[in-house]
Amino acid sequence: MINFKQGRWSIAFVCMVLGFMLAVQFRATEDMRQSVSQQRVEELATRLLETEKERDRLQEELKDTKDAASEGPSNDYQRMKGGFTALAGPGVIVTLDDSKATSKAGENPNLYLIHDDDLLRVINELRAAGAEAVSINGQRLTGTSEIRCAGPTLSVNNVRSAPPYKIHAIGDPESLEKSIKMRGGVEDTLKVWGIQIDVKKEEHVEVPAYKGAASFKYAKAIEALSDEKEGSR
Repeated sequence: MINFKQGRWSIAFVCMVLGFMLAVQFRATEDMRQSVSQQRVEELATRLLETEKERDRLQEELKDTKDAASEGPSNDYQRMKGGFTALAGPGVIVTLDDSKATSKAGENPNLYLIHDDDLLRVINELRAAGAEAVSINGQRLTGTSEIRCAGPTLSVNNVRSAPPYKIHAIGDPESLEKSIKMRGGVEDTLKVWGIQIDVKKEEHVEVPAYKGAASFKYAKAIEALSDEKEGSR
């Protein structure tokens, strides 16, 4: 009987010890979970703060980019590309003049004169060779410039010019010269009719700014057009 009671007390004691140990373990686990949860919250908060800072930086960068793009010709780079700024640098000066030869009987005398397509061929060769800025008799060529015959003269940017025609082109002098003088090229073709053409490499070539006004009557920026459509709804 005594042994049975002792066994019961032993079992009760063991159960108490196990219960205490389980309680301690549960408490430790709960504390650990709370600690991990707190650490996770702090980590996520830090990452959120960093993400917000990156978002603000990108928004500011986007704003600066839009502001620069909206400035158009007032932006230095855009003004240079658009021809609104006078430029200087190495390049070539190409001089063209009408032929001094007399046309033969039955020949068209206009063959011995410089025409708009002759200048266009020279300009195209120079641009293909990397010319960054080009002018003809002081008229800066832009994306909207026109070269056309106007009687015995040529009109550039609606300004009449008479020969000789001096083309100033800024770029690599060697490449620009070769583009005109290559065998079978524009120089050889013009000389068949006695058209005088001279190419000089220069370390300092000046190209003036475009003197006209840039205006678009029908063309509009796509973004502005979209805003107008949204406003009309």
